Amino acid sequence: MFRRLVRILLALVALAFLGYGLARNWTDTTAALAELSPWALAGAFAAVLAGQYCMLVAWRQVLAGLGSPLPLRTAGRIMFVGQLGKYIPGSVWAYAAMMDLGRDQGSPPRRTFACISLALVINLGVAISIAAATLATQQAVRQAWYLLLLVPVIIVCLHPRVLTWGLNLALRIARREPLDSVLPGRTVLVAVAWTALGWFVYGVHAMLLAGRFDLYLICTGAYAFAWASGLLTFVVPAGVGVREGAMWLVLKPLIGDGPALVVAVVSRVLFTLGDAALAGIAFLLQPLRRVSTYADQNGSGSTDLTPDRNRSGSPGS
Repeated sequence: MFRRLVRILLALVALAFLGYGLARNWTDTTAALAELSPWALAGAFAAVLAGQYCMLVAWRQVLAGLGSPLPLRTAGRIMFVGQLGKYIPGSVWAYAAMMDLGRDQGSPPRRTFACISLALVINLGVAISIAAATLATQQAVRQAWYLLLLVPVIIVCLHPRVLTWGLNLALRIARREPLDSVLPGRTVLVAVAWTALGWFVYGVHAMLLAGRFDLYLICTGAYAFAWASGLLTFVVPAGVGVREGAMWLVLKPLIGDGPALVVAVVSRVLFTLGDAALAGIAFLLQPLRRVSTYADQNGSGSTDLTPDRNRSGSPGS
């Protein structure tokens, strides 16, 4: 009962910060909206939702590879509702919320923790790689060259054995039980592919807001660079301000100061609305249920936290 009350309180706090983020940009947002066509806004918002769906598929793939294959709607409830915690100052609330929601759906906390961490590493690696490939000639990215040093490090860290070692180290620091299996390499590749697809879909939203179809690749790289900059500034909830500034710096030499600010501010609003909408949809589509044990993932009566695996290393059906 106490845990449920705490969860409700955290959800309310997250929604309060989310509302604050909208209110803080309200004046600039209303001015920017006057310059955009309804079709551009609708298309950009659809691209945001589609990109989030790709990220959900990648996230679910990783969780299944770790031993907790869940239905897409269930995974969506854990990810979309839990990630509202990123709007609360501090870097632990989204983790705590998703781990708690995952526990209720039968996923051990250590697996959910590992899945969230891996998804962030994959997202960061793909985002920086796309930014490097598409914005190599942009001054703002050349000034942030040190971010590119993370790319080879992330590639090495995505090797299944290195990845498992790193996740187990993080789990020990968090005082959680370590994983007892290596994440299949195929799972990592599929998750990277879906993540990359998600980033290129996100690029459509930035292109529509900029109104420049010839700048699609640059708009894709601009948002990827901005998101990575916001993520690395982890002390700021959801990278508020940092992400907008980075996107503005990349786009202003190409489309002008005013339009670049419009893209940055409206992009933030669309993603905030998207987070709220997807959390609400996931909550309504997936009925609340609690799984008292992990037996449904490990075979009837099993007490192991890792399911049997076939010879290919993928979760047994």
